[in-house]
Amino acid sequence: MTEESKTSPKIRFFGIGKILPFVAVHKKLYLTIILSVLPVMAINTVLPLFQKYAIDNFIANRTLDGFAVFITLYASLIVLSCAVDFVSSYSCSKLEMYLLRDMRRSAFNHLQTLSVSYYNVTGVGKIHARVMSDTGSIGSVIAWDSYGAASNLLYVVMSLAIMFSLDAILTLCVLALVPVIVPVMIYFHKIQTKYNRKVRETNSLITGGFNEGITGVETTKTLVVEDKLDESFFKNTKEMKRQSVKLGHHRSTFMAITSFIVSAAVAIVLWYGGVITVKGVMVIGTLSVFMTYAQGIVESVQFVAEAMSDLVTIKVNIERYSALMETQTDVRDAPEVIEKYGDSFNEKRENWEPLSGEVEFKDVTFRYPDGDENVLEHFNLKVGRGTTVAIVGETGAGKSTLVNLVCRFFDPTEGAVLIDGRDARERSVQWLHSNIGYVLQVPHLFSGTVRENLLYGKPDATQEEMEEAVKSVNAERVIERLGGYDAQIGEGGNTLSTGEKQLLSFARAILADPAIFILDEATSSVDTITENLIQQAIDKLMQGRTNFVIAHRLSTIRNADIILEVHDGKIIERGTHDELIKQRGTYFDLYLKQFREENVRQSVS
Repeated sequence: MTEESKTSPKIRFFGIGKILPFVAVHKKLYLTIILSVLPVMAINTVLPLFQKYAIDNFIANRTLDGFAVFITLYASLIVLSCAVDFVSSYSCSKLEMYLLRDMRRSAFNHLQTLSVSYYNVTGVGKIHARVMSDTGSIGSVIAWDSYGAASNLLYVVMSLAIMFSLDAILTLCVLALVPVIVPVMIYFHKIQTKYNRKVRETNSLITGGFNEGITGVETTKTLVVEDKLDESFFKNTKEMKRQSVKLGHHRSTFMAITSFIVSAAVAIVLWYGGVITVKGVMVIGTLSVFMTYAQGIVESVQFVAEAMSDLVTIKVNIERYSALMETQTDVRDAPEVIEKYGDSFNEKRENWEPLSGEVEFKDVTFRYPDGDENVLEHFNLKVGRGTTVAIVGETGAGKSTLVNLVCRFFDPTEGAVLIDGRDARERSVQWLHSNIGYVLQVPHLFSGTVRENLLYGKPDATQEEMEEAVKSVNAERVIERLGGYDAQIGEGGNTLSTGEKQLLSFARAILADPAIFILDEATSSVDTITENLIQQAIDKLMQGRTNFVIAHRLSTIRNADIILEVHDGKIIERGTHDELIKQRGTYFDLYLKQFREENVRQSVS
């Protein structure tokens, strides 16, 4: 059993109950679809009786008396059936689109509420498969198969009623085969569920590999590992083919057995009906009707069987989608906090207090949700308003842990992080995040224009404010090269260099005017000249704010109020630059090493 199948909720009745809330929103449209079933199937059921009437009255008697009226009525019913069928098909199409829109929007919104830890352990491929592929399958089956199954079942019921009225014994002969179909359907339902789950799980791996192949194309080419990635992708697609073939084999077997059983019913009608017709017990028109109904029932049963197979298929889709929607975030606001401050999509900004910027770690013990060891243990630190805290250490030392806690990307395992003297959990995550400016080591920009990206920092910013923010980080040249603030920057800002993206990220953060400013090795991706320019802007920006700086180049944090040396997730040294230099500990060694390396680079250049 895979990890995915372990976490997926087990559901009953094909999981339809999980999707009903989405259908209920469009109940009028769905009611239109269901109500259209009755007239369409009523007409389709009555039409064979016209066939019987024509055979018994026109063909048998060799007369055309009343034929014009007959044809007129017959044609009118067909036109009416087509009109109603058009309405139902159009409604099914609309319902499918509405379901896709609503489910994907709900999934996207729910994803925004999940904590960072969810994305640390869940691959992009799995998320993409749930939001796009699974919802697509669910919407199609719910909208179309429900209508088709209902209409065909109604046709079977109405046809059997007419058949009983014509000849009860012959009808019972047909129905005698029904008990054989039921256990066959139950058996193949279990088999198809098993293999379809495997197919969906493998599809997630394929989607993830595909995404990695695209996003990591530069790394792939420079490492010359195209063949290895191709081998992995081929392995997953081969497994996908193998499981799909098995699924198709069992589905085809199910359909063949079903077709054989219902075809046997047609054979019984033909044999027994032919015998009693020859004996004069049944007229030829009645036999013709029986054959038509029997054939229609065969087709209807086959469609219902296919619909059942589709329901088996989307059961797995619903399991996966429900697993996503029922995933709870590790960081959540209490109900009373939401009541006062609102949530991600219903902010009550009128109740948001101003944030001064005082931060305190009070006896904090922290362990990552997927970790086994504490990263922090009984950690205490008080950072006053306007204080600059620099966090240094080797790669992988755990420098980001402290800022993750300040930002409430995670909550402490024990203890509390106080913001302005109050536990951060007493106020909303949105309130806190609105007061934090965060510039990442790997900058991220959104698709759209430069202006749109800057306005994410301050939606009501004026042109003058944007220009001032851009000027403060010396990003005017970037704007000029692009052709102005309305220039498109591409998906993720792919038309910009890493340094240019970093500059615009700085401008966006500055425009937001945060009370707490966090720089996560924010200048590590720019050249020395650009770094010096940005550093001047940063020094000005930090004034009056509480700042947390994850530093790679120690020369940039000499003026920090406090420096924390991190090793293996633990704070091993703390103090000012001068104090740590005098201690001649780990920080001193690290600073001396960087100082020598920079002198070597300068002498070479």
